Amino acid sequence: MESAWQRVESLHHWILENGDKRTDPWLLIYSPVPIICIFLCYLGIIWIGPKLMKHKEPMNIKAVLIVYNFASVGLSIYMFHEFLVTSWLANYSYLCQPVDYSPSPLGMRMASVCWWFFFSKVIELCDTVFFILRKKNSQLTFLHVYHHGTMIFNWWAGVKFVAGGQSFFIGLLNTFVHIVMYSYYGLAALGPHMQKYLWWKRYLTSLQLVQFVLMTIHTGYNLFTECDFPDSMNAVVFAYCVSLIILFSNFYYQSYITRKSKKS
Repeated sequence: MESAWQRVESLHHWILENGDKRTDPWLLIYSPVPIICIFLCYLGIIWIGPKLMKHKEPMNIKAVLIVYNFASVGLSIYMFHEFLVTSWLANYSYLCQPVDYSPSPLGMRMASVCWWFFFSKVIELCDTVFFILRKKNSQLTFLHVYHHGTMIFNWWAGVKFVAGGQSFFIGLLNTFVHIVMYSYYGLAALGPHMQKYLWWKRYLTSLQLVQFVLMTIHTGYNLFTECDFPDSMNAVVFAYCVSLIILFSNFYYQSYITRKSKKS
């Protein structure tokens, strides 16, 4: 009988051998070990960061936030363009789209933007670090940590095994939402004088919920139809989107409906 460690080694070997050979040479993709290490470091920062900042003043990182947020807008615009244009040129279907594992220019272009989308999720872990440095510990909610911590694994697996195909739809929606979201954060970082122009914050949460509903419908449809895309991946995405709908709905309720009721 195999020991637990032997089973882990067998799984690791299977992962190494069964990935997309086009994306295996790319940064952080070949083995799950680097992304697991990043995740563990992320959890460590969340645990020790507030303790280190406890007796210190919040750091003034206004310039960093402005650059970071508007750079994120630029990266999101680039990825949205690539998802949209590449899927259009390759005649992608919005109902069922198998992965093109060929080294064709369009196949590689889609795989490339999938990698950038994955890597953007690694970059976005900085959101949490900035909260800690500014002593905004109330922002370190379960929703925040769950969403940031799991997205890096979801999209690592996406690039490792299904770099393209119908996963493009998730990237397309999410990059559009992030154009809006990081524009909001960038404007907010400019200073209090911008607050009067940021009345639309609650609609940003609504937009996030709409994207998760669309992703759930899109993925759910493919779970019950004949489509040459792994059902296991569809099932994971479907369950994940449902969890985000529940968590973001609760956030919306607590932030806007309950708070409004208390004020009245």
